[in-house]
Amino acid sequence: MGSFFSTLLTPPPAADEGDSAVVSVHSRATWDEQWGAVKSTPKLMVIDFSASWCGPCRFIEPSFKEMASRFTDAVFLKIDVDELSEVARQWKVEAMPTFVLIKSGREVSRVVGAKKDELERKINMFISSSSS
Repeated sequence: MGSFFSTLLTPPPAADEGDSAVVSVHSRATWDEQWGAVKSTPKLMVIDFSASWCGPCRFIEPSFKEMASRFTDAVFLKIDVDELSEVARQWKVEAMPTFVLIKSGREVSRVVGAKKDELERKINMFISSSSS
């Protein structure tokens, strides 16, 4: 039972990669590749700016992964602000988690905090607007 509680406090790092639909961005090259592939398309990109030490970030991570598996018409990225601080600065991230929603290379919305319902509502709104 002790291991159960420890996984609640410290999720295993392997869960970050695995078979998740979320792309974990650990380098500037990967960011540039992902950004280049989506910036000139109407496809929705949802970026989760988080940090390994951030409790609310770990709390919402399973919900973010679940949304990524449901909303397959969008690209979901996870960026650790400590690994890619220059990308976090570029998007003016000041708190974690911050979710930035981008279409056609421009920010269309943002959710600051582990606000699952608000994030899901905004993703739905912007995915619907691209399919009409």
